[in-house]
Amino acid sequence: MASTSLFFRAARRATSSRSARRTYSSINCNTHFNICFVRHGQSTWNRDNRFIGWTDTPLTEDGVLEARVAGQMLQSSGILFDEAHTSLLRRCIRTTNLVLMEMGQEYIPLNKHWRLNERSYGDLVGLNKKEVVKQFGKDQVKRWRRSYDEPPPPMNENHDHHPKFDPRYRLMLDEIPQSESLKCTRARSKIYWDDVIAPSLRSGKTLLVVGHENNLRSLIMRLEGISPEDIIDLNLPRAIPLAYRLDKDLNPLPRLDGKLDEATGMLNGTWVGGDDAVQEILERDHKQVYDTTIAQNLEKGADRDKWRRWTEMAIGEPEDESFDAHSRSHVHRNLNNHKKGATERDKVDCTN
Repeated sequence: MASTSLFFRAARRATSSRSARRTYSSINCNTHFNICFVRHGQSTWNRDNRFIGWTDTPLTEDGVLEARVAGQMLQSSGILFDEAHTSLLRRCIRTTNLVLMEMGQEYIPLNKHWRLNERSYGDLVGLNKKEVVKQFGKDQVKRWRRSYDEPPPPMNENHDHHPKFDPRYRLMLDEIPQSESLKCTRARSKIYWDDVIAPSLRSGKTLLVVGHENNLRSLIMRLEGISPEDIIDLNLPRAIPLAYRLDKDLNPLPRLDGKLDEATGMLNGTWVGGDDAVQEILERDHKQVYDTTIAQNLEKGADRDKWRRWTEMAIGEPEDESFDAHSRSHVHRNLNNHKKGATERDKVDCTN
């Protein structure tokens, strides 16, 4: 965590001349990062390797730990958020709450909207991904999961997990998709970006967006200008924050090293957990879905237990720490003082 903090302090000094100046509309006066994307922690169907879509699966115990680690990463980075945005699905809502708890920022506004829901996986919802690969082949499943304009087969109206049976969508039954490509998902997320996110960014606020892999892919595709042909190769890990600095036109500024990220080779954003960690997670996730020679579930077993022990050691006991986390974070986040170890030149001018 110390090296991460040093990196972000260096980032503030190196980018002060290029980033837009902050105003008093933002409490994020010690970093130039404008928006941060976080995919939710592990849910029960992530663990079981099933297609999820709009199904409201909860976080597992490991998912709670993943979310808390994401919050600790952000706490160490020095970013402060003015507001948060997420979907109507509890795996994202709880991840958001856990991240903000670890940061001591439960007080900021939290906006929830169905336009930030995961894409609809249609009739694939509930099926085991590796079994679908065995039935239809790796290439077909990859196109269903990651291509721009090829949706999965539409969901049957009597499907056990059809969103029309969920009371939260009772007033928008005509808008529930039967299946979605990334193109469809991007169309609805664009509305939320244009109407809600972009105005907040232009007002000088710093935003946290906690979402689902494909919805975040649609937002990042737009932000980065990734082509429909190339987007098939973009995958996002769970619970590793991806932070961006933006110019006045909301275009991403280059990373400090002037290169695209090493984890995906496509992004100007900064992985708060480091590129190496992201690469390892993405390699595991690829094998979990597409490598039919691996019979074991890679979300379970010895590797999972080793990761869980390390995480619990890193962040402490997982239960009944809300008061302690809140108290520690507010000591850390006293807005009238500098962060520990910060200097006057670390600060961003908030007077203009």
